[in-house]
Amino acid sequence: MEKKQQPSDWLEARRLRAWELHQRGWSQRRIATELGVTQGAVSHWLKRVRKGGVNGLQSRPTGGRRAALTDEQFGQLPTMLQQGARAFGFEDNKWTTSRIAVVLKRSFGVAYHPAHISRLLKKHYPEWRDQKKD
Repeated sequence: MEKKQQPSDWLEARRLRAWELHQRGWSQRRIATELGVTQGAVSHWLKRVRKGGVNGLQSRPTGGRRAALTDEQFGQLPTMLQQGARAFGFEDNKWTTSRIAVVLKRSFGVAYHPAHISRLLKKHYPEWRDQKKD
């Protein structure tokens, strides 16, 4: 018999409760009704136990979007922009949000859409304006 574990969140606790009820002989339908979930969810949880034991019910890290620039990285942006676009391999020294997006991706591995960069710059540096319009 596996050691009883402490759940790390309420969803995990619900999955563990489903397993306890299953061990007591409850049907999947009855477990689903008791916990306010679908029979499909209960079936999925029991399948996870069969594949990985009770540990299969533990919460798993979710994927998702990579973190944006840290405050420290964002703070480096004015210094980077002062160097001019040529310093980063562009033909002229004009900064556009598209070019800034390229530099941020190369420098920090963070991808931003140029429109979002424009919003960030206007918020943090109100004097900013895209230089392609000069």
